[in-house]
Amino acid sequence: MLSDSNNGDPAVFAEHPMNFLLEDDQSLGIPMAGDIRTGQVVAHRNVEILIDINAKSEGIITSSEIAELDDEALDLLAVGNDVTVYVVNPDDRNGNIILSYRKAMEEEDWRLVQQLLESEEIYKGTVSGSNRGGLLVKVGMLRGFVPTSHLKSERLRGGPRSENEDRLRSNVGDDIATKVIEVDRNRNRLILSERAALKEHRAVQLNRLMKELKEGDVRDGRVVNLADFGAFVDIGGAEGLVHLSELSWKRVNHPSQVIDIGDECQVYILNVDKERNRIALSLKRLEPDPWTTIDEHYNEGDLLEATITKLTKFGAFARINDEYQLEGLIHISELSDEHVEDPQDLVTRGEVVSVRVIRVNRERRQLGLSMKQVSSVRYVESDLALAEDTGN
Repeated sequence: MLSDSNNGDPAVFAEHPMNFLLEDDQSLGIPMAGDIRTGQVVAHRNVEILIDINAKSEGIITSSEIAELDDEALDLLAVGNDVTVYVVNPDDRNGNIILSYRKAMEEEDWRLVQQLLESEEIYKGTVSGSNRGGLLVKVGMLRGFVPTSHLKSERLRGGPRSENEDRLRSNVGDDIATKVIEVDRNRNRLILSERAALKEHRAVQLNRLMKELKEGDVRDGRVVNLADFGAFVDIGGAEGLVHLSELSWKRVNHPSQVIDIGDECQVYILNVDKERNRIALSLKRLEPDPWTTIDEHYNEGDLLEATITKLTKFGAFARINDEYQLEGLIHISELSDEHVEDPQDLVTRGEVVSVRVIRVNRERRQLGLSMKQVSSVRYVESDLALAEDTGN
């Protein structure tokens, strides 16, 4: 025992024969609960794994945790491997240092998701499960949740709302890009958003495409959404609109008459509005324009069947019921031999009528039709000749 006279003398204290124990403790770095240590796997003993963390004794990963680890984690815990572990208890009732590989990984993963939240980087993972409210995505050892409100709409299509769980379950195993939007470690809560990631990706792609695209370009695309006014087509990360009038040379009442969501197609770049970041596309510009060869299809005097599509104060528009489905105008003066005040007094929209072609103007893209001349003596000879040719 040191004498009282030596208590304040640093030189005497430094030479004390028991000081090596204090030095060993400092060099070994006595672990504390919650520490993250790097150690080496030294043995698999019974149902425990021993880890050398440079302490007075090896630490132990218990059998209960080993039973919960998957094959990939167990492979990483092979003898001789360096691993990161979490100190659960530095001195249990048996004097053992209890370690956890899972908690160490979770600790690193919590740090990762916090960084992702702050940096707003996109995380690419795999859908590992689903429930009634959304999809589950593993982020290392953590389980992130993507609510249905944060999933892209394509994942929720394919059936009535009552089959929502089945539709969500069909996404298990799919790759998914998300952004971290909420981290609450105390509540073990990690919320991800696919829509946020998609929005950022589209913004990047749109910026790139707006610099590259030129009017007249042809691009491969995929139909991602339909609306009453047209179809949205993804052309490589950015969406453009094919207006209803640009879907086909034929009259189209709804995009679903021409294409469906998921269809692959080629589109013509109609217009690039860099100020508003909008891309106008066309499908019909990649098809032959029937107006350019209209002289080959119709001649003055042809007797055809047509459907009334629109009524105006000056006449009625009718769509020819053939493969080209071009529209022509029946002027009010050509509706009947009698005077007509209002076209709707004689015909209705959707009505099928017989019409005579009385004018073809390719340059002005006009087709003149007549109902009153259907039985005109002027065309009797041509009708008889046509009947003979067809055998009628």
